[in-house]
Amino acid sequence: MSGDIEGIGAAVTAGLAGRAVEPQHGGTGESPGSLRCLNCGTSLTGSHCHHCGQRADVHRSFGAIGHDLVHAIFHFEGKIWNTLPLLAWRPGDLTRRYIHGERARFISPLALFLFAVFLTYAVLAMVGSGDFGRGLNDGMGFDEAVAEQTRTTAIKDSIQREVDRIDTELAKKDIAAASRQELESERDILQKSAEYLGVARARSKSERSADRAAGPPVLDDPVKQVATSADFISRNKVDTGVPFIDRGLEKAFANPALVLYKVQANAYKFAWALIPLSLPFMWLLYPFSRRFHTYDHFVFVTYSISSILLLFVVVRLLNLTIFGELATFFALLYVPFHMYRQLRGAYRSSRFGAFVRTNLLLFFSLFSVMMFMFLLLALGVMG
Repeated sequence: MSGDIEGIGAAVTAGLAGRAVEPQHGGTGESPGSLRCLNCGTSLTGSHCHHCGQRADVHRSFGAIGHDLVHAIFHFEGKIWNTLPLLAWRPGDLTRRYIHGERARFISPLALFLFAVFLTYAVLAMVGSGDFGRGLNDGMGFDEAVAEQTRTTAIKDSIQREVDRIDTELAKKDIAAASRQELESERDILQKSAEYLGVARARSKSERSADRAAGPPVLDDPVKQVATSADFISRNKVDTGVPFIDRGLEKAFANPALVLYKVQANAYKFAWALIPLSLPFMWLLYPFSRRFHTYDHFVFVTYSISSILLLFVVVRLLNLTIFGELATFFALLYVPFHMYRQLRGAYRSSRFGAFVRTNLLLFFSLFSVMMFMFLLLALGVMG
């Protein structure tokens, strides 16, 4: 229940944050017939102040609270309905028209981006991330698999420490025969306990040294290769040559659930980093062009990312119904189609030019997302 409340609160905050970046469109004035604007003091000549945009009339009734809340979230004066249909079907026209001056008609790119980020976070807080990773972890979801891995790692480390203690005692030459037999029996019990609990067998220091020198096996299956390599790293001491990186990686493998939590929190906080990460690639699509400026690419990228986030929200909600797989399939087809339409409309590219640049943009987008994920992982491991 608390997660639902937090999600709803995040959605409300989304509209308020989006409104914050459009200061010329908010608030209310005093009452019809007021001679001066209560916000800036400018003489009024109509229903709105021509200087700051504030309305001349003021509502102080109980119903005005709901009106202000709805207005803050959705801009029911028309902006939301002017923007979303164009964003979905004619994103190129929306981008071009906003760049060339039609600013009051549409929601600004940053306001829409903030709303999309907060809405995504709210939906994930309420309904979860779904079955991400299911099928790769013995039928468990990603969160369940991470929790299981954390539990297994803790048990394995505890058993390994006890085995190391016993090995240290057994290495002493002056140990009594009865004590040696008791320690060996205790070590054997620990090994059998590890096998019974389904964790890796505890190994001696010499076995670990030989394993570290041999390295992880090379497999043909990429999924199994990643899992085997991760298991190899978790079984051996990390040694990159950089102490603070080693410490961070060891903590990550010891408690992957904490790293996952940090990655999710940082994804919400640093979502804005996708914009500067994408801008250089947009410049590469039109290098040395005097027709287009950095601001044009900024508007394009921000609207594009916002549309993908909103699409993700829709697909995630549809995944709760029987139409989930169908929605995912159409979304995968819609993303390149949306990019093509936006490139062709915003930059007035030819059909062939837009098609070629769409393929490049898909590759650049994947690369930007990978860079963003590496950033999140680095923050999660080192944080």
